[in-house]
Amino acid sequence: MLTYHGWAAPVVNGAAHHEMEQTMTDESPRTATVGEKTYQRIRADIVCGQLVPGERLTLDRMREAYDTSVGTLRENLNRLSSEGLIVAEGSRGFQVTPISAGNLREVAAVRCLLETHALHESFEAGDMEWEGNVVAAHHRLAATELGLNADEPSRVRAWRRYDREFHRTLISACGSRVLLEMHAVIYDRYLRYVMVAAVNRGDVAAGEHKRLLDCALARDWKSAQETLTRHVQDCVSHMIEKRLVP
Repeated sequence: MLTYHGWAAPVVNGAAHHEMEQTMTDESPRTATVGEKTYQRIRADIVCGQLVPGERLTLDRMREAYDTSVGTLRENLNRLSSEGLIVAEGSRGFQVTPISAGNLREVAAVRCLLETHALHESFEAGDMEWEGNVVAAHHRLAATELGLNADEPSRVRAWRRYDREFHRTLISACGSRVLLEMHAVIYDRYLRYVMVAAVNRGDVAAGEHKRLLDCALARDWKSAQETLTRHVQDCVSHMIEKRLVP
């Protein structure tokens, strides 16, 4: 268990960690290069909280941990810096981007901006296959939400994986790869807060997911936008009010 300013972050490892890596990239594991796989591993470790916010990253230690070259590490860390997950400090090296209530609000606002726009476009363009994918994604998410217990790390990891999949599927018919790529980056910056803070809003969040499903099937994008905004903002308020974010 990793700790940061007095609170704990779940450790993700083994097969579940590999699953998390695969949900964070569109790259096929069979076609990804060694450098790409290393990037995916580091990225997953940051989002899941194994690399703690504010932690300084020593290239020699990381080279051993990720079994790769210093050159590959520098390239990947600079790439992650462009995504806001790493802070490049020149001659001082690299640091995992610290977290704060102010940054959480900014990230959440950008997520809402991108996702509400994508919901509109996706609901307008989605076909029957899209509807089936949305129903299937919600079914997997709802199954993990039943009886969810924060003391069961594997269940929590599955919940976060399917939560990401459901939101991604809802906007998958938007018709813009650029929009989907931007959303994936900001979603994972938001997800890092949720994972590190170990947030569980239980039945409330499950009800919001069900309303998003109903809106999708009814192609009611306006209600979906309202529900999504409330879904994100209430989670942010919960994290801040419960002092889960420093």
